[in-house]
Amino acid sequence: MGKNILVVDDDKEIVNLIEIYLANEGHNIYKAYDGEQALQVIDNYNINLIILDIMMPKIDGIEVCNKVREKLNIPIIMLSAKNQDSDKIKGLLSGADDYMVKPFNPLELMVRVKSIFRRIYEFDKNNDELKDRDTIVIGPLKIKKSTHQVEVYNKIIALTSTEFEILHVLANNPGRVFSAEEIFQRVWEEKYYQSNNTVMAHMSKLRDKLDEVLDGEKLIHTIWGVGYKIEKKTYI
Repeated sequence: MGKNILVVDDDKEIVNLIEIYLANEGHNIYKAYDGEQALQVIDNYNINLIILDIMMPKIDGIEVCNKVREKLNIPIIMLSAKNQDSDKIKGLLSGADDYMVKPFNPLELMVRVKSIFRRIYEFDKNNDELKDRDTIVIGPLKIKKSTHQVEVYNKIIALTSTEFEILHVLANNPGRVFSAEEIFQRVWEEKYYQSNNTVMAHMSKLRDKLDEVLDGEKLIHTIWGVGYKIEKKTYI
């Protein structure tokens, strides 16, 4: 079933091009040409995914992303003509799930869209093997895969879909150290490039959210020069 996707860019040609490809996949397209219009659409419609340009008039994409993250966990793919690692990290730290540099191949964008929807909406709740492992408890933290819900001390923690998937990969494999490359390949299901700082940016944001409620208790451990791990797990 098609999803409701908001495409936001001040370049109408890019918006129309993306619309053609998404419509061919059966999705419903909403369009905005600046940040203010985007926020109005988000307030009035049930949007499942936002494709968001960074450089826009009135309110830029970074601010839009920050405002969305204050109340919603809608997945966001950022678009930008800036290709420096620092720009990409800034975009991801604002709460984006993915980042693509202009000019981009529309077919690659469609792959990214499918990957996000597969992670969020296509979890098989009827799979008996996964049912027994749906909920992971690690101390005060509870991770529920079928609802993409994370709780700490019974308080729900707002994670993006990407942050959730990274946490679930680590929690579902206690004691195992995952390199940034392994995490990227499992979550994004794409080839990893050595200069890719995507995992580091998402990991930083994820840790900040967990540290805020865990009162100094470290859940995710860094093994310097190797990767990341979570120590223990109990299924219920």
